[in-house]
Amino acid sequence: MKRILVLCLLVICSCKNSNEKNNEASAPDAALSVDEEAQNISDFDLKIYDYDGLEPLINRQDDKIHVVNFWATWCAPCVKELPYFEAINEEYKDKNVEVLLVSLDFPKNYETKLKPFIKKRGLQSEVVAFDDVDQNRWIPAINKDWSGAIPATIIYNKDKRQFYERSFTKEELETELKQFLN
Repeated sequence: MKRILVLCLLVICSCKNSNEKNNEASAPDAALSVDEEAQNISDFDLKIYDYDGLEPLINRQDDKIHVVNFWATWCAPCVKELPYFEAINEEYKDKNVEVLLVSLDFPKNYETKLKPFIKKRGLQSEVVAFDDVDQNRWIPAINKDWSGAIPATIIYNKDKRQFYERSFTKEELETELKQFLN
């Protein structure tokens, strides 16, 4: 019961969009049809982490620039900006940039919604599912000022770290990333 309450609270507080021009993601883009949900999606293994498992992935100390996006298939602004993260992943992979997409979808929807979404969209960035109900622990651990709303993004390298609780256009995302490339 506590887990359901926490997840409901996360849904209510999530999907914040402080950038109004990105507010127009259409519902058909965010939703999957029954046929798509029924596809056989057992051909790939989705990695599922609690905070202890995710923490090393969002705090790497190497020579790369890491872009970590927290999103969900039910969040229209998140879905709208995913192609921008995919483009950054492709365009900057030769510049030591890695993109990690951290899904906050509900565990009961991994097989019926998340995996078909990943397959349909052909996501090439690394995608992991995050399943940890102790939001009082992991939200402030990720960023002390984070309300828990999504989309949210961290861009970091071994010397610098920036947190964004907002959605991006491709140009805005690229501008933020370029601050780490110098």
